[in-house]
Amino acid sequence: MGFDGRHVVVTGGTGALGRAVVARLVEDGAVCHVPAWSAKEVARFELKDHARVNVAEGIDLTDEGSVEAFYRELPPLWGSIHVVGGFSMAPLLDTEIAEFRRMFELNAVTAFLSCREAVRAIRRAGGGGRIVNVAARPALSPTGGMIAYTTSKAAVVSMTRSLADELNDERILVNAIAPSVMDTPGNRAAMPDADFDRWPKVEEVARAVGYLASPANALTTGLVMPVYGRA
Repeated sequence: MGFDGRHVVVTGGTGALGRAVVARLVEDGAVCHVPAWSAKEVARFELKDHARVNVAEGIDLTDEGSVEAFYRELPPLWGSIHVVGGFSMAPLLDTEIAEFRRMFELNAVTAFLSCREAVRAIRRAGGGGRIVNVAARPALSPTGGMIAYTTSKAAVVSMTRSLADELNDERILVNAIAPSVMDTPGNRAAMPDADFDRWPKVEEVARAVGYLASPANALTTGLVMPVYGRA
């Protein structure tokens, strides 16, 4: 992919998809910077001791000051990939306003703050770079019974397309992926009777992310790429 020592942020890098993304990038030569909230989160992150993985503990990605400080201290930045997020499922009348706000904090606010500070960091490095957000299939094909999640991920879709247009002249390409249910231990536990073979594997999704974030992608911006597998 041509990363060759380029510095890339991966938020949510300690989760199932995030770990696969970090593994993909370092294999392709990138240096990954992974913001994490807790020591427990860092302890279970298998790649924390990799020579090209730098983990920053105590970073609250919903907090403006915390995100600003994290990006401000980075080396010259090439790209930023925003995997961190949350999920909840409830019909409209069972959705409290606190849960609606929580979904926006975890999905839309984290993406917004990370995008904004990534752009500042990429500009400091001389301009030209890549941003990849993580939306979700229900944001493109809305599904009933998960109003807070679907709406917050739809905001990520809109943000991606808007920023792609705003930043195109600076050679900062902004894209997103929209996964369906992915094959993770958590999803298998939650849906034990599902056909796991139909779900996209996190390693497959990570390859798509890696391409969009790479110098090899010289043309594509504003894309929200479905990565559904056969689900």
